[in-house]
Amino acid sequence: MSVSTVRDPHDVTAGRKDWLGLVVLAFAVLLISVDATVLDLALPFISEDLEPSGTQLLWIIDVYSFVLAGLLVTMGTLGDRIGRRRLLLIGAAGFGVASLVAAWSGSPEMLIAARVLQGVSGATLMPATLGLIRTMFVNPRQRTTAIGVWGAMAGGGAAAGPLVGGWLLEHFWWGSVFLINIPVMIGLIALGPLVIPESKDPRPGRFDLVSAGLSMLAMVPMVYAVKETAVHGPSWVLTGIGVVGFAAGWAFVRRQRKLDDPMIDLALFARPAFSTAVLTNLLSIFALAGVLFFGSQYLQLVLGYRPLEAGLLMLPGTLVSAFASLAAAWLVRRWAPNRVLSVGLVIAAFGAAAMIALQQDSGPQAFVIGFVLAGAGIGVALTLTSDLVVSSVEPERAGAASAVSETAYELGVALGVAILGSVVLAIFRRGLDVTALDADQAHIAQGTLGGAVEVSKGLPAAQAEAFVDGAQAAFVDGMHIAAGVTSVVLLIAAILVARMLGRR
Repeated sequence: MSVSTVRDPHDVTAGRKDWLGLVVLAFAVLLISVDATVLDLALPFISEDLEPSGTQLLWIIDVYSFVLAGLLVTMGTLGDRIGRRRLLLIGAAGFGVASLVAAWSGSPEMLIAARVLQGVSGATLMPATLGLIRTMFVNPRQRTTAIGVWGAMAGGGAAAGPLVGGWLLEHFWWGSVFLINIPVMIGLIALGPLVIPESKDPRPGRFDLVSAGLSMLAMVPMVYAVKETAVHGPSWVLTGIGVVGFAAGWAFVRRQRKLDDPMIDLALFARPAFSTAVLTNLLSIFALAGVLFFGSQYLQLVLGYRPLEAGLLMLPGTLVSAFASLAAAWLVRRWAPNRVLSVGLVIAAFGAAAMIALQQDSGPQAFVIGFVLAGAGIGVALTLTSDLVVSSVEPERAGAASAVSETAYELGVALGVAILGSVVLAIFRRGLDVTALDADQAHIAQGTLGGAVEVSKGLPAAQAEAFVDGAQAAFVDGMHIAAGVTSVVLLIAAILVARMLGRR
């Protein structure tokens, strides 16, 4: 009688085909991340060509992230059922078609529709890539390295977006920022079936359409309300929209508890590794999004750098973040993961705290150093939290778990911009002297620092200089408070990790 044995995951190593598959997946992640930021520099050209209204311009910018956030959970679960590679290839084809439509859009409505399709396709790609990594790399050390590559590409893509966009816009028309997606998507469709194995849940259960609808009805209103509050301030309408999202989320949770085959197994959140990793992921991205929000404005509107120059000044921090994502796999071989993660968060907290010293007349060096420290710590955090999330579940549920991690990421971005942006704007408005302005000018100036600078162009030279100087001082004061809040949030996350994860 023979006795079957279960192989130790440490003994199951990935082959050359798996690593080639990782390269293909990494380029897909890189492109999605580039696409999230490459549009920013193209907006003036789009406005000149298509002449969208203010509302249409906002939808061109934001509808991608709204749809992406709303569909992540649904697409992650769908991938577990129909096959993650199949969903990945469908998403790649959709993303390519959407990019072609966006590049040659002849109206604002056509471009908004293309961005919606990009959001739907992006929601299939992100959880599928991380879920596939979970099943392709069984060995824990190799999996951490693979997720480090995945995280480095995600962070590097976000940093490369403005640089790539700036170069393309200097040589081609605005649609070129979308056409860069096409070659990569063609490569993914051609090579994916050859180097990426199919994986899915062998017993997925019934797909619940009501849960899918509730998850989108929860995420889209909440993300919309948070983002719009950050830009325009609180209002009863936005509060009502947020309440609708919260109510849908409550209904979604209650439904998951009753279903035999839930879209998300809420019991996962009872696992300390899973729940702590998801929360730490959210808090890390919260901090990074806030730093990017007020940091980019500081470089451009206070220190006076052009957008491309500001992007280059941010490049060291984002490159260090990508390197730290890769280095995390090496670090956890020598020290306990909770220690590596906690130290990374503390380093990021010091980076945020360093920005409290920034002044109107200081050079960019202090910001670059602070952003490098923040990027290094958050790069480590994103790799290890993503690894902990997918490692905490069985391979057949990797897609749904990845979707939870990606949703935390999207919420972190929205909350970071909204909460820390609101802190900056509240201090800015309180310190801005608008007594010499009429009602319309005061309203515009109090909206953003950019609005204040724009209003100053209609003032006499001496008055304009004093007004801009005061506006910049008020913004820097708000930035100091936001940097302090960011530092405290990261320190809280470090303490949480140290207490909840032990030496896992």
